Amino acid sequence: MSLNQEKYQEFATLLEQLCSDVTKTQLDAPTLRQCLFELQQWFVQQIVSLTDLDSRQQSYQTEMSKQLRLLEIDVMFLQGARQSATAQARIKTIEERLNTLIRYCQALLE
Repeated sequence: MSLNQEKYQEFATLLEQLCSDVTKTQLDAPTLRQCLFELQQWFVQQIVSLTDLDSRQQSYQTEMSKQLRLLEIDVMFLQGARQSATAQARIKTIEERLNTLIRYCQALLE
C-alpha cells in the first residue's frame, strides 16, 4: 500500500469513527463541531499535503474539500436547530455527508 493509500485509509477510518459517534452517541453540536475541526485539520495536514497525485486523485481531493466545508455548514445548522425533528434531519444530513466522504476514500483505495 502506498503512502497516499495509507493516508486515505486512515482518513476513512477517522470518518467512520465520527459517523459512528454521530449516529450512536448523538454528539452535541459543540462537541461535533470540535471533532469536525480536528478532522479538517488532519485532512489539511495529511491529505492536502500529498504529492504525486494523478488527475483522478486530485479530483477526489477537491470533492473531499468541498464536502468538508459543506459538513461544517451542516454542523452550524445543527447548532441552530430548535426543534428535535429539525435536529434529527440535520444529523441525518451530516451522516449522509460523512458516508459520501467515506465512499470517496474507498474509491481512491480501489
